[in-house]
Amino acid sequence: MGQREQDGGTSAHRLVLALPSLMIIGGLVFDLLTPSEFTASPLFAAAPLIAAPFFSWLATLLTGMAAVAGVVGLHIYNGTLSQTSANTELFTVITVAGLALFINRVVRLSGQRLASARVIAENAQRAVLPTPLDRIGGLRIAARYEAAQKDALVGGDLFAVQDTPHGVRLVVGDVRGKGMEAVEAVAVVIGAFREAAEQERSLEGVAARLERALTREGTRRDSLDVFEGFTTAVLAEVPRGAAGVRVVNRGHPEPLVLYPDGDVDRLRPTEHALPLGMGDLGSLPDLADEYPFPAGATLLLYTDGLSEARNADDVFYDPGERLGGRHFPGPEELLDALLDDVRRYTGGGTNDDMALLAVGRPANGRPERGGTVPVVKEEREESGRDRV
Repeated sequence: MGQREQDGGTSAHRLVLALPSLMIIGGLVFDLLTPSEFTASPLFAAAPLIAAPFFSWLATLLTGMAAVAGVVGLHIYNGTLSQTSANTELFTVITVAGLALFINRVVRLSGQRLASARVIAENAQRAVLPTPLDRIGGLRIAARYEAAQKDALVGGDLFAVQDTPHGVRLVVGDVRGKGMEAVEAVAVVIGAFREAAEQERSLEGVAARLERALTREGTRRDSLDVFEGFTTAVLAEVPRGAAGVRVVNRGHPEPLVLYPDGDVDRLRPTEHALPLGMGDLGSLPDLADEYPFPAGATLLLYTDGLSEARNADDVFYDPGERLGGRHFPGPEELLDALLDDVRRYTGGGTNDDMALLAVGRPANGRPERGGTVPVVKEEREESGRDRV
């Protein structure tokens, strides 16, 4: 969210808080400046109704009492308190004030339920998609989950890291669809991955286990369309003592390797494979490709929420191009800078959830933290050139 949007939201909030008082003051002024046949009772009645969803119960009560006092005071001043119309106006304002107190109570109870539901959702997120440790198997790890919908916590994107006898294994994926079905599929994929990562000798075997798990889930759930319930995923394995990484890509955006000198490699698969859950449509076996992953390099895996983010000209965000020539002290700094750059590029956010996983291999003989090293190069002035 930009500074202008924040300022606009703050101003609107202040106006809402001041509106009940302005309604009462406006009612007094209107009644005093107009003939007696005109009434300001709608303004007095509006004040507690406006206060109800935003103020506390006590503040709403005080607003209602102030509105009633304003009506009574004006009729005493005008000498019309004994008239039938005055009693009708007074009864109307009192009734609306009582209704405002009821609305306030309902809103407060709903807010408490919403807060409780949010706590439950946060716990569910931690259970389904736990944040990995920052050091696993000698590698530095950083992960982020950015939901496109405000206040959403978890959706169909996933990541997981597992230290196994075969090396550190990782998965980043994107379940097709939204809602609870997508979250259930995420739980199935991550659960199957953690079990298979420990037991399978090869990365191809892990991919095959995930395929079977999603097929079983699709069979169990009659509502899940076999042609729609798929998951794009990329699995990676960093063997111990090796300066490389093995990757199986199942229809997912290509990972990147960022080298210490600023170069960026796209890890393009030798053969393009179908997403997980679509094995019935193709019989080609998985093939793990091997790529260099030297000391000081960082492996970046991400979902299409990143690569399909668009700017005002409807141009897709290209992480390989945007990250080329940049230098980062570590995975955490890389993801922080990347998210900031995406927000600048799109003008605030993306239209899809985004999962990011960065894995850094510490450089030999160098300090792990470079706090004084700039995270990114300074951005050039906007003059038609690409921003770095």
